[in-house]
Amino acid sequence: MDSHMSLRSLNPYISCSICDGYLIDATAITECLHTFCKSCIVKHLDTKKGNTCPKCDMVIHRSNPLHGIRLDRKMQDIVYKLVPDLQKRESLRERKFCNARKIPYEKHQSGNKEKRVEDEKYQGKPISAISEDRVCIQLESKTKDLKPLSKKFICCSSRTTVNHVKKLIAKKLFHDLEKYCSVDILCNDEILGKDHTLKFIYVTRWRCKEPPLMLYYQPRVDVLNFSEEV
Repeated sequence: MDSHMSLRSLNPYISCSICDGYLIDATAITECLHTFCKSCIVKHLDTKKGNTCPKCDMVIHRSNPLHGIRLDRKMQDIVYKLVPDLQKRESLRERKFCNARKIPYEKHQSGNKEKRVEDEKYQGKPISAISEDRVCIQLESKTKDLKPLSKKFICCSSRTTVNHVKKLIAKKLFHDLEKYCSVDILCNDEILGKDHTLKFIYVTRWRCKEPPLMLYYQPRVDVLNFSEEV
């Protein structure tokens, strides 16, 4: 069986749903994790309906939507690796744009410099020492009421909150982000607060244990109690 996958089959995952092109300066909405080109989502946030996600209509941030988006460098790296010459073409396009407006173009050089600094900084250090911005988690169902995930091992930003994990589970299990409120996340049999970050959980609940960080999910306690009473 041919194990190769066509680029066309991956397009829905590496394209911006606003411009329908490949992601450039991939930027994710922190609430729902949908990703767009930076220029596309910033323009969207400039409109009257700019405080909601263009894909799922979830509120990004009530007062300042720009506070609810983050660059997704890992996704951008994946896009550049998958699409031949995309990075080179984008670099040339930006250079022409800057030259036409007599703006200094330093992105390419500064990018190379930053990469060299990072390489020198982390050379020879163990993986655990260079992963402070990432946390590897394993998601398991706590009860038979919720089925196991097909992909339970995830590496994500240390700033990811329990709410984000709940939304991921709601999306995977119920295909409905709005059902995230019906799920509890546990670590060491303790129900976690919705605003706890993975970094906080790792440091306070998992510091002396081997990775990945084990998280369990179950129907929300009050939902379970209501079912039992009925």
